[in-house]
Amino acid sequence: MDGVFQGSLLDVGTESGPRELAGHVRRTPLAHGAWVDLRPGWLAGADALFERLMAGVPWRAERRRMYERVVDVPRLLAYYRESDRLPEPVLDEARDMLSEYYREELGEPFRTAGLCLYRDGRDSVAWHGDRLGRGATEDTMVAIISLGTPRPLLLRPAGGGGPTLRYDIGHGDLIVMGGSCQRTWEHAIPKSARPLGPRISVQFRPRGVR
Repeated sequence: MDGVFQGSLLDVGTESGPRELAGHVRRTPLAHGAWVDLRPGWLAGADALFERLMAGVPWRAERRRMYERVVDVPRLLAYYRESDRLPEPVLDEARDMLSEYYREELGEPFRTAGLCLYRDGRDSVAWHGDRLGRGATEDTMVAIISLGTPRPLLLRPAGGGGPTLRYDIGHGDLIVMGGSCQRTWEHAIPKSARPLGPRISVQFRPRGVR
């Protein structure tokens, strides 16, 4: 791992855990019934959590078939089902707070957690929507907590042909993609030639959305 993590000077003190959502979430309506919510610095103590997850999560490398050949997935992964114990209690607290905040709009709680470790600027995720399962046909939400080095999350209409939005998120920032976003928009974490420290993405999803 070439990147070196540098903590945020703003993430200091004894406070830890998710901060208030109500009154602090900024929503951006998108085309086709999609939207994005942003809550910068939502998770206090995010840098310490990042270090614990780096060391304590059983990260795994995967290989996938693409274009008639098998390639390495350019990031490390961990997945927690509904019945699995999350690696840190603060993630249970964050998931429960998100479920309560979005309860009326989503109509169900967040159930699963997927974690991705981007080790440096060479790790990435290509343009995609979370369309395995119900996300292919139903409005849903995916809530992402970004820990560690900020990286750009890009959004564009599905298939291109529209404006690309950029959100530089890290150090405990929260971004939630909702409405038709997984069907009608795509998101990506691009590679970077610049030396970058590691980043962890924690994604909460409802049942049946991948």
